[in-house]
Amino acid sequence: MSISPLTRRRLLSFRTNRRGWISLWVFLVFFVATLFAELIANDKPLIIVFEGEWMAPFITEYPETRFGGLFETEADYRDPVVRQLIEEGGWMAWPLIPYSFDTINYNLQVPAPSPPTMENWLGTDDQGRDVLARLIYGFRISVLFGLILTLLSSLIGIMAGAVQGYLGGWTDLLFQRFIEIWSGLPTLYLLIIMASVVEPNFWWLLGLMLLFSWMGLVGVVRAEFLRARNFDYARAAQALGVGTPTIMFRHLLPNAMVATLTFLPFILNGSITTLTSLDFLGFGLPPGSASLGELLAQGKANIHAPWLGMSAFIVLALMLSLLIFIGEAARDAFDPRKSQQ
Repeated sequence: MSISPLTRRRLLSFRTNRRGWISLWVFLVFFVATLFAELIANDKPLIIVFEGEWMAPFITEYPETRFGGLFETEADYRDPVVRQLIEEGGWMAWPLIPYSFDTINYNLQVPAPSPPTMENWLGTDDQGRDVLARLIYGFRISVLFGLILTLLSSLIGIMAGAVQGYLGGWTDLLFQRFIEIWSGLPTLYLLIIMASVVEPNFWWLLGLMLLFSWMGLVGVVRAEFLRARNFDYARAAQALGVGTPTIMFRHLLPNAMVATLTFLPFILNGSITTLTSLDFLGFGLPPGSASLGELLAQGKANIHAPWLGMSAFIVLALMLSLLIFIGEAARDAFDPRKSQQ
């Protein structure tokens, strides 16, 4: 597939913005690494070789009796007795961080939250869970939540803006009045009310936030369609009898996407910030989930343990800053004035 000269100029413009280009690669490295969080931070060995058989405990559950233990339940690989049984018949390889996001370290030398040590590099939270492991899993769930919410809300927003801008008239007028009313609803209060009725989870929270986040791109797409529907190529297509959906999504939408794409990193930023805020207030993901907002709340509640709040703040600030730099570079790359230079 050949790349058009305009697209090539935009890519070159994006690459020449060193801050945005480097930020993109740094963000991708962090995100791809956290996608394999189970291989980096886990309370189960990656590989066990026992009596000549190769096992992958982080994928498959093995009962303790498989290693000569007494219980039929899944083996607790952190138990010294189980570890001794395995080492007598083979060996096991642990991940870099031998803790998952919900693993409690019962062997702390001081009360939780404990300060950073060689065993817990960033310390533990107030329940004895490893902070670094929770940051890795929290980064992943925050970015995935933001990406899914941004994708779905963008699809709905683009569709709504396209229909408004192209049809105009009463359709546009009624849709605008509906958006004015809908955007005026107190989103946070509704989330709090719903959280008291239904226990929130990842998908429930995503669906509820999607009810209000789709309006971010409607105005941009609507304005582009209102402007482009009167262009000569659009009128010529209408005169030739081309169907309305074809004109909207094959001829007009590519022009609207130029302005839309520059907003996506900022919408992603807002989605992550909203999730973090809800988790901080206690109305986000279920208790015990890996959450940057919940870690910030622990830092606020445990002023004597500054590693909690500082760790979450640094990760969150770095994540949002990288996305902002990427968004600025994309905005400059899609700027028509710079694309024509």
